[in-house]
Amino acid sequence: ARYFREHGHIMRFIEYMDVGHTNGWRMDDVVPQSEVIARIDAEMPLVALTPNYPGEVADRWAYRDGSGEVGVIASVTQPFCADCSRARLTADGQLYTCLFASTGHDLRTALRAGASDGALTDQVAAIWLGRDDRYSELRTRATTGGRDLPVVDPGRVEMSRIGG
Repeated sequence: ARYFREHGHIMRFIEYMDVGHTNGWRMDDVVPQSEVIARIDAEMPLVALTPNYPGEVADRWAYRDGSGEVGVIASVTQPFCADCSRARLTADGQLYTCLFASTGHDLRTALRAGASDGALTDQVAAIWLGRDDRYSELRTRATTGGRDLPVVDPGRVEMSRIGG
């Protein structure tokens, strides 16, 4: 944080996340946002900032001396599923409404069939409005007390495949 502050860059920390089945994630390994901010604030005092827009994933703090800001994406200790505004479209035409989804929604078929912009808009809107993704909220409940994450969905796609 000190290096990036001194060089005029905004630093974003991301809590260690269970991004698939390959990183050996355990809740005990997570450094929570509160600890990250407390450590920085102890040396470089901070003040909380209000979000720039609804659904912003990073909680942000300004350095009290006005020399910049730092942020933390706390999807583990403070899930933001209810305010999520992000979807991902894979190269093979699958729309994912959650970074931790096990299946996507096929848009390629409609595209190749010549669907109009309006039809595609309606399809995406229906998918988005029907979503019930809450993986981070469920994970947080499952890991209360520091237990390892139970296998919620062994078929979920690796985050790296959908642009995490």
